[in-house]
Amino acid sequence: KLSEIAEKTGVDLKILDCSAEFKSKVTDYFIKAYVSGLTPNPCIVCNPLIKFGTVLSFAKKLGATSLATGHYARINKDDFGKYHLLRGIDKKKDQSYFLSRLTQEQLSFACFPLGNITKDEVKKIAVGKGLASLAGNESQDICFTENKTYGEFIAGQSLDKSRAGIIEDVNGNIIGKHQGLHLFTVGQRRGINCPASEPYYVIRIDIKRNRLVVGFKENIYSRELETENINWINNRPSAPIRVATQIRGRHIPAPSTLFSAGESRAKIIFDTPQSSITSGQGAVFYRGDEVIGGGWIVS
Repeated sequence: KLSEIAEKTGVDLKILDCSAEFKSKVTDYFIKAYVSGLTPNPCIVCNPLIKFGTVLSFAKKLGATSLATGHYARINKDDFGKYHLLRGIDKKKDQSYFLSRLTQEQLSFACFPLGNITKDEVKKIAVGKGLASLAGNESQDICFTENKTYGEFIAGQSLDKSRAGIIEDVNGNIIGKHQGLHLFTVGQRRGINCPASEPYYVIRIDIKRNRLVVGFKENIYSRELETENINWINNRPSAPIRVATQIRGRHIPAPSTLFSAGESRAKIIFDTPQSSITSGQGAVFYRGDEVIGGGWIVS
């Protein structure tokens, strides 16, 4: 399909094998995080390290002055030469969350042609250029798990991490057994299989004791999180500041206050409790449509 698209559009096609870099920087990170009891976000890692790392370096060697991708996001350059990352016009498809670790240098080369149009408009353009039949299925999940669940993928990596263990409730009562912590993530309901008056949800993954801590729906809500290794798109703002914080890919950024906890750490307090705040996921901070930074949730 790539060859056909290149021929129809008159674009010179070059294939770059990034498989080794992708495995070492993305897949291995994903596996290590999961078996450590975290819920990783490989797309946030892939964008700065692979797309705007390995691929951008290749593009520069070819003499390219920018790298265009299909992300639904926007970039503005201010009068002082600083680049600002903004949400895409199509809010349902916005992908700025996944680009939150890009640097000023990377943003200076980035080009997001889809940022100012909607998905429906993209489809109309493709039809008009005779490209609609060549479009692949839209990706809805992680690209490298080969249509397996995350647990199945992790278990298939020949890692001895699928030890059975105890399931306990938030009060410390033993209520069942699990078949491996890699099968679960915070907020998950499926697979707990412990009878109760209402469904159980995963509240915490205790790697040290190999225990799964579960509770009822009201237990999955929290107003606070801590984040580290923050990438500030521009200068670090003076805290405390009002932001909207997004805690996973399909989460709507929620009103909150950011308190500084150091150069690259912060504490977030939400106006209202949020469900399933998960260690290992990205916390991305918005002011209006602008991404001001993002870090990794640690608690």
